[in-house]
Amino acid sequence: MSEQNNIDVIVNKINEKKKDLGGKLIILAHHYQRKEIVALADYIGDSYGLSKQAAADKNAEYIVFCGVHFMAESAEILSQPHQIVQMPDTNAGCWMADMADHYIVEKAWEEVTAFLGDTTVIPVVYMNADAEIKAICGRNGGVVCTSSNAHAAFDWSFERGEKIFFFPDQHLGRNTGNKMGFSPDEMVVWQPGKPLGGNTPETIKKAKILLWDGYCLVHTRFTTHHIAEKRAKYPDAKLVVHPECRQEVVALADAVGSTSFIVDYVKEAPAGSTIIIGTEINLVRRLSDNYPDKNILTLHDSLCPNMYKISPEKLLHTLENIGKENIIKVSDKVKNDAKKALDRMLELVN
Repeated sequence: MSEQNNIDVIVNKINEKKKDLGGKLIILAHHYQRKEIVALADYIGDSYGLSKQAAADKNAEYIVFCGVHFMAESAEILSQPHQIVQMPDTNAGCWMADMADHYIVEKAWEEVTAFLGDTTVIPVVYMNADAEIKAICGRNGGVVCTSSNAHAAFDWSFERGEKIFFFPDQHLGRNTGNKMGFSPDEMVVWQPGKPLGGNTPETIKKAKILLWDGYCLVHTRFTTHHIAEKRAKYPDAKLVVHPECRQEVVALADAVGSTSFIVDYVKEAPAGSTIIIGTEINLVRRLSDNYPDKNILTLHDSLCPNMYKISPEKLLHTLENIGKENIIKVSDKVKNDAKKALDRMLELVN
């Protein structure tokens, strides 16, 4: 049997399982999933959109999350008591999330707040973090954000405090601060394991935003050299990039936004447009397929191998063992604290 025929057989079996389970099942897929998975999903979106969907669907008994581990954890945190959250491969993690170990973050938080004394510091955690980090944020009066609503989360935080401690992605934090008009010396990088994160007392006191030293390997692969090459070859093209890119890349882009923003940007562009995109390659390829009347190009091929771990074969195995295998569980204590921060995020636009 050819590879394509084998995939077709698997897809047919998945659709049979979906039909059998009906409204009891909801399959969520992140934009970075391979096209075969996206085609099988009930809902497609970025972290924020899928988190809202997970919270809104009260009827489903089984939530199967085709994404990486922190996303499925968030769905579990927001789920109803009767719901079970599963993911096709529990080893699909996130390098960025792994850069913020909860024990080290807790120690850093204690060090910052002890040093600053009465100064109010608000923790803001990017969705791309483990449940324990969200819990630290929740019990200390903070909020979760995504690349879609980071600016709103920062505004919310500065209404309540004097400084923000943002983790784990320094680039999203810096690009958000830049957009809000903060100067470079008002944003400092916190390097875990070093006293005061490798900063002096003076720089910490002057800073408005403390940025955890984490980053996305997918989006930091893009460079100004890639932009120069593409601009030279396609001088009339528009360039849109994700805010997890380095600030020098963001500065040269025509537009910057989340995965959902990028999808809408391409959708709304006139026919005949040439658009260069700086984000995960599976999304760029799918946009190119979906809009053949537009010239959709990647700034540089950058694959997320963790997202790619989710395959039709693994999705079928999960559906054949619905409610039994690859279940995502978060302890009640962590869930309760993390939910506070996630609920605050969901309230930002309500």
